[in-house]
Amino acid sequence: MGISSQAIGAASGILAVLFLSAAPAPAADWQTTSSLMAESKYGQDFQRYDYVNPDAPKGGTRNSIASGTFDSFNPYIVRGSPAAGLSYFGGGLLYDTLMEQATDEPSVYHPLIAEALKYPDDYSSVTYRLNPNARWHDGQPITVDDVIWSFNALKANSPQYNRYYENVTEAVALNDREVEFRFDQKGNRELPRIIGDLAVLPKHWWEGTDAKGKKRDITQPTLEPPLGSAAYRIASFKPGQEIVWERVPDYWAAKLPVKIGRENFDKRRYVYIQDDNAAWQAFTKGGFEDIHPEYSSRRWATYYTFPAFKAGDVVKKAFEATSRASMQGFAMNMRRPLFQDRRVRQALTWAFDFETMNRTAFFGFNTRVSSYFVGGDLASSGLPQGRELEILNEYRDKLPPELFTQEFRLPVYEQPKPREGDPPQPAPASPPEPERNILREAVKLFGEAGWKIQNGRMVNEKTGEPFRFEILGNNDTDEIIANPYIGMLKKIGVEASLRIVDPSQYVNRVNNFDFDMLTTVLAQSESPGNEQRDFWSSRAADAPGSRNLSGIKDPVVDALVDKVIFATDRDELVAATHALDRVLLWNFYVVPQYTRPVVWLAYWNKFGIPDRQPDYIGPDIDSWWIDPAKEAALAAKYKGSN
Repeated sequence: MGISSQAIGAASGILAVLFLSAAPAPAADWQTTSSLMAESKYGQDFQRYDYVNPDAPKGGTRNSIASGTFDSFNPYIVRGSPAAGLSYFGGGLLYDTLMEQATDEPSVYHPLIAEALKYPDDYSSVTYRLNPNARWHDGQPITVDDVIWSFNALKANSPQYNRYYENVTEAVALNDREVEFRFDQKGNRELPRIIGDLAVLPKHWWEGTDAKGKKRDITQPTLEPPLGSAAYRIASFKPGQEIVWERVPDYWAAKLPVKIGRENFDKRRYVYIQDDNAAWQAFTKGGFEDIHPEYSSRRWATYYTFPAFKAGDVVKKAFEATSRASMQGFAMNMRRPLFQDRRVRQALTWAFDFETMNRTAFFGFNTRVSSYFVGGDLASSGLPQGRELEILNEYRDKLPPELFTQEFRLPVYEQPKPREGDPPQPAPASPPEPERNILREAVKLFGEAGWKIQNGRMVNEKTGEPFRFEILGNNDTDEIIANPYIGMLKKIGVEASLRIVDPSQYVNRVNNFDFDMLTTVLAQSESPGNEQRDFWSSRAADAPGSRNLSGIKDPVVDALVDKVIFATDRDELVAATHALDRVLLWNFYVVPQYTRPVVWLAYWNKFGIPDRQPDYIGPDIDSWWIDPAKEAALAAKYKGSN
């Protein structure tokens, strides 16, 4: 299924997830809670999430640190850097969507702007019925015209929405509360539901004029705070430095089931700090960041020794999150001729020593990945068989022969003898091999592709040009990952270097595919669907801002993506996804790194937290609240810094 607002950077971030199976209700019946699995655990009478505190108090400020800069409040165009709190896909803090994805189970949508949906047996369209109480912050109703205008504007200007809704041809008003979305295809079981991800924008505001009488333009960046509909609005900002969001006291949806016990902070304040080390120091002192998502294994293992942590005023906790397992790896940009030979990409994959890196740099916290669909039943394994084999046989003459005869396995480097105090290492999936054997195989693959080692350098046999490329990064973790890899590549004569750039430059270069190689996180859902086009399709390869970072243009991949999208049931979806996964793996588009299916958080002890958090997404911070007594105690102890 589709995408959610946590996409970028780690972000990213939370992912949309639908689980394909039997439809929970007959087609053409109105559904409130909608799912592609048998039924939501709440049924059609969803009252609230069962983990939230329905009496959670409202109040206080949640402080956060943002990186980079911002110069726009319009996140739906390629130009400009949107402010923290806005989302390139979905509504962020400002806009509500038609439906809201569930936080505690995959595949489920609950009502928000739309109170119900229905679709015909052939999935050729979907109709959404709006909640008559839905309102903009200026008190005007959210209308069918707003929905239609938003669909047209976002599909025209947002690369993400354009590909996501590629097969949605039009949105048509049926009456003053119902809007029908029509499709150019039938049998796409996911498409009716993911229309619920549509962010609804205020037509009357965007077609109006600003305080100076200038007509607004949805196609351009803006620093005029837009009119919204969600729980927060922009209270104040300093371009590139700070933005403060305030909770809307008369928010129209505050008593809807998806909102009960959630969105409890009166203010959300983001301060921009460019340097990662400076941001870390700011967190340890208090007042700048109340909840710190930790991505660094080294920091998690060794840095939590500062006074506030020792005093118990900062807490760190690992949250299980089944949705967080994902492929992370070095994406090779095949728009560069250097990476267009599959044998070269395989050789570069063979030169990555995960085992030593995990032991020495990541304290044994990480697990190697060998699938683009990590966890569950979607990851391919063994040799293709059954329905998956039938699918792959359709393209046999266009696929690597070993795909049919060999299980895909990444090399396992011979692990050095652990030092005293090292954490125990998990047993490798394959028997370890000496480093020299693996690198010898990498050199052989280079040779087959027309490269040879000459005077210690890997050079092209015909031109004499060295094999040289740059890894793009934007933080300290990129250095930790890239430098050992660069060292391994040097052993086979490959000249790799690392360039760290500021976050804004990094985003611009990634959006425009201006890189040789970089680390990417390819997060997937339990029911892949239309978003796969943005990851792998030939069309996305040339679309700025797409997630097809490798520049894949392969008719077989395009065909397999369509088989995933049009899968008629769960078994067919699993078989098609296995086939897609296997083709992606054997083409070596990415050097797989690792995954860690937990969320690490450190936070100042000023919060009330429900007794449990959803083990699907991990921590639902929107369900937390500020405890006034704890906050007052911290403020007194740290002289108001918190």
